[in-house]
Amino acid sequence: MSNNKELTTMKIAVIGTGNMGAGLARLLAGTGSDVVIGHRDPAKAAAFAAELGANVEAGGIAAAVKLADIVILALPYGAVADALREAGNLKGKILVDISNPITADFRGLVVGHSTSAAEEIQALAPDAIVVKAFNTIFATLLPVEARKGKVLQVFVAGDDEKAKEAVSSLVQSIGFEPVDAGPLTNARFIEPIGEMNIHFGFFLGKGPSVAPAWVQV
Repeated sequence: MSNNKELTTMKIAVIGTGNMGAGLARLLAGTGSDVVIGHRDPAKAAAFAAELGANVEAGGIAAAVKLADIVILALPYGAVADALREAGNLKGKILVDISNPITADFRGLVVGHSTSAAEEIQALAPDAIVVKAFNTIFATLLPVEARKGKVLQVFVAGDDEKAKEAVSSLVQSIGFEPVDAGPLTNARFIEPIGEMNIHFGFFLGKGPSVAPAWVQV
């Protein structure tokens, strides 16, 4: 796994300021990571970046992507294609897909089994390196205090080992346990786990404080 020293040399763009984007950006800024906030509305990105500290940069999507080595797409799956069209040159960028391609009623998947959101994003951005991560973590569990001393797992899938190592180091730097989940095609299995977690959280009475874990016996 890459060490944190290597990670600190990378600039991380967080695209989106919703619950997941804001939560991840706060965590990363709190660790001293080099963070830039990207949003279709640069003023909204700037306002949020100002909340995080003077060292956090902000801009439109293309500007944020241009500065970054790792780009976290903290967007609903349906919004990713438009964001990628705005992003500009993605060659060599590590794109972290955190989405679950869910239906409007949150009860099913619009993409799955024979492909995945992550694979569809890779097809839209063939010059980038897509890594799947964070799709099984509710935004309410991002703050350290919300985890109550427990280390939650983040499943990391991708085809480029160095990119997976970089994302795994990012995961570890904000207090989660990265779990190597194999190639990007395994997102076909990880995304249904994210949907099942939504069912546990919102339809089966557990609330948004649950997360799946793979336990070695």
